[in-house]
Amino acid sequence: FPCETMGKQLTRGVNAKGRSATKSYARFKFSKKVNPKKVVEEKKESTKQPKWYAADDVARPFKSRKSHHRITKLRSTITPGTVLILLAGRFKGKRVVFLKQLESGLLLVSGPLKINGVPLRRVDQTYVIATSTKVDVAGVDVSALKDTDFAKKRVAGAKKSDGEFFKTETQKTPLPQERKDL
Repeated sequence: FPCETMGKQLTRGVNAKGRSATKSYARFKFSKKVNPKKVVEEKKESTKQPKWYAADDVARPFKSRKSHHRITKLRSTITPGTVLILLAGRFKGKRVVFLKQLESGLLLVSGPLKINGVPLRRVDQTYVIATSTKVDVAGVDVSALKDTDFAKKRVAGAKKSDGEFFKTETQKTPLPQERKDL
């Protein structure tokens, strides 16, 4: 019965009844049930909703965050003159020299072009591994270089018909001499 707490033992260490049979259920007789008083919340008057809703949801544009641009924090291992390994892009696997961080947060790197064929380029620091090798870049002046120097020049062309659009070949624009001098 439940009132037998420990019960008889058949032999030393072996009880006659199981664990659930030896439990004392009488302890629940004397417990008091306490019901907490419910706090009545005052209902707020809700604004009356319209009877009909538009069939289509009106798309609202997201707020622009263009004015909140902050320069990406430069990794501590990347300092001017550090040799970096490019992980992606046309020059994947090439070693380049870090020159400076541009306003957009991109890294300005160079091969140099005459040594390993990598021109002056912008690279995101996530696609770069910094090595412990350093190169002296004290004689290189890159203060005049900005992101706008790397932007493509837009050419306004006349509208073409379908036939003309596929027939025209893209003409390669030669690189200006001032860009080559960089």
